[in-house]
Amino acid sequence: MKLPVQAWFERSTTRARDWPIDRLRAHKAGTRVSVVLPALDEEATVGRVVGMVRRLAEATGLVDEVVVMDSGSTDATAEVAAAAGAVVHHRDEVLPATGSRPGKGEVLWKSLAVTTGDVVVFVDADLVDPQPQLVTGLLGPLLTDPGVELVKGCYDRPLAGAGSTSGGRVTELVARPLLSAFFPELVGVVQPLGGEYAGRRRLLEAVPFCGGYGVEIALLIDTLRLRGLPAIAQVDLGRRQHSHQDTAALGRMAAQISHVVHRRAGAEVPEPPSITQFARDGYGHYAPVTHLLELEERPPMIGVEGYLAGHPQRAAKVS
Repeated sequence: MKLPVQAWFERSTTRARDWPIDRLRAHKAGTRVSVVLPALDEEATVGRVVGMVRRLAEATGLVDEVVVMDSGSTDATAEVAAAAGAVVHHRDEVLPATGSRPGKGEVLWKSLAVTTGDVVVFVDADLVDPQPQLVTGLLGPLLTDPGVELVKGCYDRPLAGAGSTSGGRVTELVARPLLSAFFPELVGVVQPLGGEYAGRRRLLEAVPFCGGYGVEIALLIDTLRLRGLPAIAQVDLGRRQHSHQDTAALGRMAAQISHVVHRRAGAEVPEPPSITQFARDGYGHYAPVTHLLELEERPPMIGVEGYLAGHPQRAAKVS
């Protein structure tokens, strides 16, 4: 790493243990905190994640609301999440005038319309062993440093039989090389695609939200451009266990990541974005399968009609 990035890494990388509960309580003051879980067919795990956050909220007062954003589940995700104590919103019911799209980026964007936190913490709903430090660690820099606006979580991601750090395959094979080539200021970010991160509402409502799996890396790049590297911090959260996708699914994810980075770097990219993969047909022959990639972006929420009406405090600040 070049010296400025090395300096950022040393200054802005902390560990979850650096942020004990008492320290966070002392700095929370009037800051309102929302925890959002984007979920699609996660009935097996969402209850445990919601339960962890609810227990943290009740024991510490650090979390003010827990919201699950249902991205069109066909199982009992919504029912399990509600039973565990979350407020559940279906993507189709939030800002209905804007329409509804599939993908993680859509529900993260729409979560801004139904939450009230000055700080929003995003936690994936497929975690196998959710721990409180996933939330408390991310809150640390935001509650103690007004200059920090986005905090990324980093962690070991064990993949069965492949070692403790083998889970981030798309990160190592696609995201990291692309960031090194086009956005070298971000090479010190350990988990640029990680699903556990937190941001100030004033940042999150000021940036576009990319569809599909491009949302995390787009947010990272857009924060760099809008606020600069000092506004980004990262916290070592230890270990993260979750379900893993097959190689074909990872290929589609990688294509989305590549497209987003190239587009933000100003490179020419095909529209609409797609990837062709191969699968055997009923006769044992390879057959091409072309997938269109869901990458259409939502505009900054601050300019969406009806948003400020539901957030009068933000409306007063904007006006």
